[in-house]
Order: sequence, then structure tokens, then C-alpha cells
Amino acid sequence: MQEFTIVLIEDEQNILDFIQKTLKSNDYKVLTAKTGQAGMNLITSQCPDLIILDLGLPDMDGSLIIPQVRHWSSCPIIVLSARTGDKDKVSALDSGADDYITKPFSTSELLARIRTALRHSNRINMTQSPSTETYSSAGLMINFLKRQITRDGEEIHLTPVEYKIVAFLARNSGLVMTYASILTNIWGPYMNDDNKILRVNMANIRRKLERNPAEPLYIMTEVGIGYRMREDESPVS
Repeated sequence: MQEFTIVLIEDEQNILDFIQKTLKSNDYKVLTAKTGQAGMNLITSQCPDLIILDLGLPDMDGSLIIPQVRHWSSCPIIVLSARTGDKDKVSALDSGADDYITKPFSTSELLARIRTALRHSNRINMTQSPSTETYSSAGLMINFLKRQITRDGEEIHLTPVEYKIVAFLARNSGLVMTYASILTNIWGPYMNDDNKILRVNMANIRRKLERNPAEPLYIMTEVGIGYRMREDESPVS
């Protein structure tokens, strides 16, 4: 079994000890740091599989670490912070974090988010063959090569823009995609930050995709932040 290495940057000793113990008991190798600089030293020297990052560090704001890492690495970054404001969450995600968990948190949630981030990282870093170019979850199937979507074997017809939105979310399944990242990916970098066009398209997508649009199963709204698509359940080959 492959042992994943996680760098944990957290200055509160009790939280650091608790997370370290939890991760080790779940067969992760854990390297810890209590300052941003020590964390960066570990990241650059050890090239971990995943980073867990607190924002309130004694020597710097942890948010400054995210763009530094993104200059040279696609290593998943999960922010773990007491900051609950939408502005902090959006800023961290837009600067390159893969996920954002607010304190207090449950161990089951943390472990699930870690599995999702590692699964996604494995998918985007592997050499993909046509057989892996699919998304599958709870009866919904997307074939990216054929640009075809089916639910329980029945084909669903989307407009080109609707398909691009769904495909973008599906390729990043399990992770929060901010409104800004979706707008930029679908409409380009010069698109204004008016979410109305995205909300209209999402309403149409849910009418076509979901069994009950009022209680979505596939695309969840992260209020004030963006959207998260149900995690891909198809096997990684």
C-alpha cells in the first residue's frame, strides 16, 4: 500500500498533535511545522503528496504560502482555519487551495476531504487513456471524449455552455470551484464577476440533470463561494 506524505502546518500544539495522531492512525506519513517558513522548507525539500495549512501562523499569514507553492507545484492544499468568512474562503480557493475546512471540524470530514484531494491529484497527474476519460456517480455518466452525458442510461442533452460547466465541475469533482474560477474557465479571463449568467445556466442544468432540482444530488451549492460536484466514483486504472 502506498504511503502518502502530508505536510501539516499548524501553530496550535494541541490541534497539531490531534491531527498528526489521526493521520498516522490512518496510515499517512506526517511532517509537521508550526511556522510558515518551516512549512515552506518542508514542502520544498520533501515534495509531499498533500499540504494541510492553517492561515493564522505566527510568522506570516498562511494564505501567502498558497500562491508560492502554486508557482511550481500542483500538490493539493487543504486550508484548515478558524476564519469562517466567505471572503477568506474565496480568496484561498481562488489563489490555488483545493479545499477549505473551518474549525471546529470532525475527523471523518477531514479524512474524507483528504481522500478526495488525493484522488483528484492522482487523476490529473496520471497518464490518462481513453478508458479513464469518464465521470461516474450515482447513475450519472459523462464521457468526455464523446461529450455525452447519461443518467440511468438515458441521454441528457445540454447546450454547449451547459456542457462546459458540467464537464469542468466533473473533472474537479469533490472539490469546491469558486464562482470566479468557473466564470474564467467557461467565459474567459475578461468575463465580469456578475454571477447571474452562471446562476441562470446552473438552474437550467439542474432541471435537466437532477431528479429533484430543489434537492440536488450531483451539483451542490457552497453558498457565497461556488459549486461542488459529487465525487467521481469510477475506478482509477
